[in-house]
Amino acid sequence: MTHSPPLPDLLLEPLVRAALIEDLGPNGDVTTRAVIPADAQYKARLNARDAGVVSGVQLACIAFRLMDPALKIGILTTDGTQVAAGQTIMTIEGSAASILSGERVALNFAGRLSGIATLTAAFVAQTAGTKARITCTRKTTPGLRMVEKQAVLHGGGSAHRYGLSDAILIKDNHIAAAGGIAPVLCAARAQASHMMRIEIEVDTLEQLQDVLDTGGADVVLLDNMDTETLSRAVSMAAGRLVTEASGNMRLNRIAEVAATGVDYISVGALTHSAQVLDLGLDF
Repeated sequence: MTHSPPLPDLLLEPLVRAALIEDLGPNGDVTTRAVIPADAQYKARLNARDAGVVSGVQLACIAFRLMDPALKIGILTTDGTQVAAGQTIMTIEGSAASILSGERVALNFAGRLSGIATLTAAFVAQTAGTKARITCTRKTTPGLRMVEKQAVLHGGGSAHRYGLSDAILIKDNHIAAAGGIAPVLCAARAQASHMMRIEIEVDTLEQLQDVLDTGGADVVLLDNMDTETLSRAVSMAAGRLVTEASGNMRLNRIAEVAATGVDYISVGALTHSAQVLDLGLDF
């Protein structure tokens, strides 16, 4: 778990605004407008119904404020904090209609992102006593990568590349299309600026030896290797390359993978398979 610096609201507002527009549709909240008096005032509490690590509080606040800037919001638990079942995360006071209309979008963001943070924290706990860091991948929900990767940080994970433009990551298909490890590394190094890191994926120790012999890479992605092979790969790299283990990284395997000495373990499941953390808005 970590209290990562919040992203600027300016970056997050378009995501939340689009979600509110999607939910309100062309006619707005017809249920609330029909049954709730316009002048009704309430105080609501956003509560955790399960234990976990909170993320998405910032987005929930933005959702309520976009619905009604006059709402009074009290943040009791910040993103990156472990909460117990029944703990209140925030309070919202003001127009009942505004609170009800913003409720679902706020809960969707907070529940989804808290689920990612909670799952990340469980993976991170398995690396205790090692140098291995848990990191995410690009297997994110389209349009939500920025906030899902932030949720991984809230769970104590580390940042991988954000997208295709951040770093050169040479995968098996790149190697096949370029004609082999030596040609692809030489071409990548010729194109990379002094600020651009190069990572290359290998599936075998023989490929790793080719990478070491050729040079030019900064990081090696050790893909779908068993634990014994991972240990041998780390020994071969001997600190010359940053090592990242990837492929079918289940929670019950992380401790033994971390013990091999790898620097990073990338886990797509953090963002594509996290279960929503049960949160509720109670009047």
